[in-house]
Amino acid sequence: MRRAIRPALLGLALALAAAPRGVGAEVNDAPPARPGAPALQSAPRGTISAVAVLAATHRQKAEGLERQGFLRRALDEWKIALTIDPADAAARARKAALEARIEGAVAERLRQGREALGRGAHLEARRHFLTVLVLDPANRAAFEALRSEVREVRFVVHTVRGGETLAGIAERYYGDRIRAEVIVEANQLAAGSRLVAGMVLKLPEIPGVPFVAPEVRLRPAEMPEANPLLTEAREALDHGDYLVALSDVEQLLGGSPQHPEGTDLKKAILYGLGKAQLEQQKYTESYQTLTQLARLAPAYQDATTLLRQVRERLVQQHYSEGLRLYREEKIEEAIAEWRATLQLDPLHANARRSLEQAERLLRGLEQRRRPPANPGG
Repeated sequence: MRRAIRPALLGLALALAAAPRGVGAEVNDAPPARPGAPALQSAPRGTISAVAVLAATHRQKAEGLERQGFLRRALDEWKIALTIDPADAAARARKAALEARIEGAVAERLRQGREALGRGAHLEARRHFLTVLVLDPANRAAFEALRSEVREVRFVVHTVRGGETLAGIAERYYGDRIRAEVIVEANQLAAGSRLVAGMVLKLPEIPGVPFVAPEVRLRPAEMPEANPLLTEAREALDHGDYLVALSDVEQLLGGSPQHPEGTDLKKAILYGLGKAQLEQQKYTESYQTLTQLARLAPAYQDATTLLRQVRERLVQQHYSEGLRLYREEKIEEAIAEWRATLQLDPLHANARRSLEQAERLLRGLEQRRRPPANPGG
């Protein structure tokens, strides 16, 4: 078998030696196999089946969603992949691990929600129970808690004046400087945040603690409660925690797809995340992120230019990886990389030519592996 492969590789390289060279070298640019070089890692299996390709697509989606923190959507993709290819043991293991992760997160959020209710922190409790329903939409405990235990909270609106502190505001409204922590929680302020004149704060009513200055109290119907997911997403974006911000805004839009503030915030998050991934040379992730932004807002800032840049780098990455694999006689893996190249750039002539040449070589090797026909029947 080893003697059959080497002449085929060498013959292909010599036959195509006259092909033009450029930035994207072709299959024939690979040098002939060196003496003592390793043989192919596994026997050729022929053309990849449509079922395998389809299952791989959903596996890739599941992995990407899981990395981005979209656990429920990732689990759905793992289930689809296993429906297509039930024998995929690796996918089954990943699905089981993700289910365990979701189960643990649900239990922890339920515990935190119950603990918040015990402290009378209804805003915090609501956030935890809503997160549970994102992870497990059929969770009865979270649903019942939101319906019957998390009560509506009324607020006082306070506009910060120069020189004011959280402790001073807490003393004015609650008669207790320690209640500053309630203001921090209700407004999702970062630790150590400094107040700025003109900032608007929501001061929630605390059960059993009447306001010292009740004359400015507003009912929820007059002042809609700011969505805590929106507040958390904005804060995470400000700190560059793009994946956290995206997870929060996706949860918000899952319950209210047309939410205008949520939609605008998602554009800013996707833009920041895609740009950061590009700078970190995470081209696959950046391409997925910027493609999502392009669907949502094609003309958002310079997202179109960024998407073109990352596509070009991703194309070169896949093509070069195909060349490397081919030189190592990993023909099937090289074919997969050149197919990925053509998915991104269908007009990439070198990739198309290299793919066709490698597929011909693979077919030739497969024919050599077949036993000769028995003339005697």
